[in-house]
Amino acid sequence: MKEFVRYGIVLFFSVLFFQACGGTRSAAEREQLAVGIRQAVEMSDFIFEATYAYPTGYRSIYLSPHYDVKVSPDTVKAYLPYYGRAYSAPMDPREGGFNFTSTRFAVQSSPGKRKGNWITEVTILDLDRPVTFLFDIWENGTARLDVNDMNRQPISFQGDIHIKKEK
Repeated sequence: MKEFVRYGIVLFFSVLFFQACGGTRSAAEREQLAVGIRQAVEMSDFIFEATYAYPTGYRSIYLSPHYDVKVSPDTVKAYLPYYGRAYSAPMDPREGGFNFTSTRFAVQSSPGKRKGNWITEVTILDLDRPVTFLFDIWENGTARLDVNDMNRQPISFQGDIHIKKEK
């Protein structure tokens, strides 16, 4: 019985040790991530990968990892679902979500209200209707995206910001 208790205690502390070692980032890694995200936001060159959708008046929806918005200085490519009420239906049923590539858009970035926070507003100008993406980006890599479309109820997404790799 003493052997069982001894092995149980050793197992408990080893699990605690390994869990603590692998679950957190060091201060240098966090600082490097914050600098990379700040530079990506300032240059308007990042990828937002959505993990949750928050439709107006409905429950939150977990999303597969394939939904994203790629923002670069010359192009915005969006592939996001839409849940909610649409005031006018698209002619093509495949255009139900936000699935487009835009080359005419306006980007405006500013620091947020708190330290380590940025607000980036992207207004799409080459669609048949006004669409605005409002990113609320944090230095730890998390972000919230509010989408305002004149023909639909607003929808929000929660996800992560990824910095584009240099080629």
